[in-house]
Amino acid sequence: MIETLRPAAVADMFYPGPSAVLEAEVKRMLAEAMPPRLHPKVLLVPHAGYVYSGPIAASAYACLNDQRQSFRHVVLLGPAHRVPFHGLAASSATWFETPLGRIRIDQEALARIAHLPQVSINDQAHAQEHSLEVQLPFLQQTLDDFSLLPLVVGAATTADVAEVLELLWGGDDTLIVISSDLSHYHPYDEAQRIDRATVDAVLKLMPLQSHEQACGATPVNGLLEVARRKGLQPILLDLRNSGDTAGDKSRVVGYSAFAFCETAPAENAHG
Repeated sequence: MIETLRPAAVADMFYPGPSAVLEAEVKRMLAEAMPPRLHPKVLLVPHAGYVYSGPIAASAYACLNDQRQSFRHVVLLGPAHRVPFHGLAASSATWFETPLGRIRIDQEALARIAHLPQVSINDQAHAQEHSLEVQLPFLQQTLDDFSLLPLVVGAATTADVAEVLELLWGGDDTLIVISSDLSHYHPYDEAQRIDRATVDAVLKLMPLQSHEQACGATPVNGLLEVARRKGLQPILLDLRNSGDTAGDKSRVVGYSAFAFCETAPAENAHG
């Protein structure tokens, strides 16, 4: 196989470009997070610029701090923002790169889903997509040696996503990460009401009705379908919006972080 690289596309835009600055920023956010003691199977995290959603994402990734060697495979799904297409897009690259280094793409995992009609190789969908890339520095700081299967989700059904997740679910060494923000550009108080209702639906494993609730509603709904089948327990770790972090309160974007666990947590999460 020819070795190919998907380079970082949104460094210096969504997160710091210099590696030392990026590493320090991610470590700071992880250190400031106070998650409960969990062994998550799935993380649901936001994907805006770190100044806006980084602390919320860190509240989920910090759950991995004492499990650095537990996860050897990461399956990462996020919504398409740049390129319209049908189904789920894999990459032909053998490595994804960030300023913190390269991550090996899991070719064996890709082979398990390559036969599905909703899965295709679409490098254009990955080229500028930030919903996946912004997760990678957090994974690089919280896990040791792991391989990655990144999938951009376009126009797809809940069943399309659920089928892929079932085939990639794996054992205790496989972590699933779903990337999604919540509501967009509502006044602060209105956004709080909308996002609270969305979070309550997720906690009840009820499907989201609209991408107005969450830009990643399609991958989220696929996750919720599989979570119901497998009896996973969602735990809310953080719920805020850009008005709480770095933006004004006239038009905000909502962010949440969840862990989905196969057994009850040792203690309850705040929030």
